[in-house]
Amino acid sequence: MPDFGTPLRVGLLVGRERAFPNALIAAINRRTATDNVVCEYVQLEGTRLAEPPAYAVLVDRISHEIPYYATYLKTMALAGAVVINNPFWRAADDKFFGASLITRLGLASPRTVALPNRDYIEGVNSKSMRNLRYPLDWQELARYVGFPAILKPHWGGGWRDVNVVNSFEELIVTYDQSGTKSMILQEYIQWEHYVRCVCIGQELILPISYNPRAPFPERYIVDHEHLSPKLGARVVHDAQLINRAMGYDMNTVEFAIKDGVPYAIDFMNTAPDFDPVSFPMFYFEKVVEAMADLVITRAQEAQTDQREMQTPVWRDLMEPLPPVFHP
Repeated sequence: MPDFGTPLRVGLLVGRERAFPNALIAAINRRTATDNVVCEYVQLEGTRLAEPPAYAVLVDRISHEIPYYATYLKTMALAGAVVINNPFWRAADDKFFGASLITRLGLASPRTVALPNRDYIEGVNSKSMRNLRYPLDWQELARYVGFPAILKPHWGGGWRDVNVVNSFEELIVTYDQSGTKSMILQEYIQWEHYVRCVCIGQELILPISYNPRAPFPERYIVDHEHLSPKLGARVVHDAQLINRAMGYDMNTVEFAIKDGVPYAIDFMNTAPDFDPVSFPMFYFEKVVEAMADLVITRAQEAQTDQREMQTPVWRDLMEPLPPVFHP
């Protein structure tokens, strides 16, 4: 069993953000005397083969932008550390696969098509794409999805390169500007209400009223009665089911609600924005304390070896999925 030190150490990998990681470090370290866990920022200078993990738990907020960090996290998971979120599953996930997964789960999902790339890296030419039918039947793809539609990258976040296209002509013009990004075309749900569920662990789900059309600092709305009891229960249930299927411990799941049906729109946001500039302090404090509880529990489990190794056997991830049940 790895020696994680005394007290047990938790490391944070972060980018430019400071408010959430500083608050999490403070929340964990306030409890060092009682829970035997200490939290700090990770410092790296290269990773060696078979290097033992210095941390019982690593909280990842930035490896989606820095590939070396992802390599480090997978190596540490192999050596016995717990990584939030699981770096192996995250490497396998993308927005189209996620849409396919929730469809298999029986959840409401917009019609979606994965598209071939517009451009390719140097060295790829027509001979490299003999399996790709050309020209594409764009009219049929557009008929299947309908207009308006969303054209967006199959991987990414922060609403970057997400475009609403209202006609066939707009679709082609926007697609022609996508470069080497892999894109998906998705039915646009003309929603009456929008919910962003903040998910910490497999149990805590905060269904927050959210307006993606508003300026970024004004999108979250503190309203404790924005969902009926029945719809609220369904949203929480569906968000929990998605996170359990994907194994995420830190995520946001977005639902566009139309005619009383919550369509899962975006659910691959494994380093959610918790900046108090845009994220209401009422929720910020709850998230920090819930994350501290989760991290401390995971560290103690790692020390006593009460959890499964995070390295996946891929066929196990693809076992038949349980049927959906809506309360």
